[in-house]
Amino acid sequence: MPENRVPRRRRFLVCEPRHFAVQYAINPWMSTGRPVDVIRALDEWQALVDAYRAHGHTVDTVAPVPGLPDMVFAANCAVVVEGRVFGSHFHAPERRGESVAYEAWFKTEGFEVQHPEAVCEGEGDLVPAGRWILAGTGFRTTPEAHREAQEFFGVPVISLTLVDPYFYHLDTALFVLDEENVAYYPGAFSPGSREVLERLYPDAVIATREDAMAFGLNSVSDGRNVFIAPGAGELADRLSDRGYVPVPVDLSEFHKAGGGIKCCTQEIRETRS
Repeated sequence: MPENRVPRRRRFLVCEPRHFAVQYAINPWMSTGRPVDVIRALDEWQALVDAYRAHGHTVDTVAPVPGLPDMVFAANCAVVVEGRVFGSHFHAPERRGESVAYEAWFKTEGFEVQHPEAVCEGEGDLVPAGRWILAGTGFRTTPEAHREAQEFFGVPVISLTLVDPYFYHLDTALFVLDEENVAYYPGAFSPGSREVLERLYPDAVIATREDAMAFGLNSVSDGRNVFIAPGAGELADRLSDRGYVPVPVDLSEFHKAGGGIKCCTQEIRETRS
């Protein structure tokens, strides 16, 4: 029988996609020839915010800035552990202005903020997972940033190498289910990194490439409810079999820029997760 999962209330930071567009191409999903329906994007984003609040979570917003079309992807702005904020230093020059806006928000809210020296793309590649932080590299965030984060937080950081350009951030290939387990797509990782994940998470939920390409791993879990892309049907079934409750939220307009549910969601962890 499935285990009785217990949700934990979360605090999320999001940014309205008022200026969302695909104005450049910095990953395989992006094409400037595919126009964005901003009205649809706004509706999808609001549905996500409503779903979070309906499940008891707190949602804060940062004001969007004109000229920063990817600012809606709040996860890339920072990683927050025990109220301490390790900011972002984007690989692409087009996105670097986002760091300024988000770090200003955190400072106004009273958080301690460290701006990284190395290339680092926040929770896109730094994923707190209970006792440690899982850290992706290969396309964006560098191993030097992993070391910086470990020194700043004093939490073990486990480096994982991504090898498939469609899964250019760790949060497109893996998400944390609860303090003990994760879901991931093995093909996104180097052989050694797959071995590390197998050792750390022998009972992980394994996703197919089809579900990963449907942004099924760009999901957010509160320990029981999993906010997930509707197209990841097989993964949703596997989660249900384990006692999790899939909550489908369609963010397909954001797939045009290579993002989904988790990309649009920064978690503010004010106590140890």
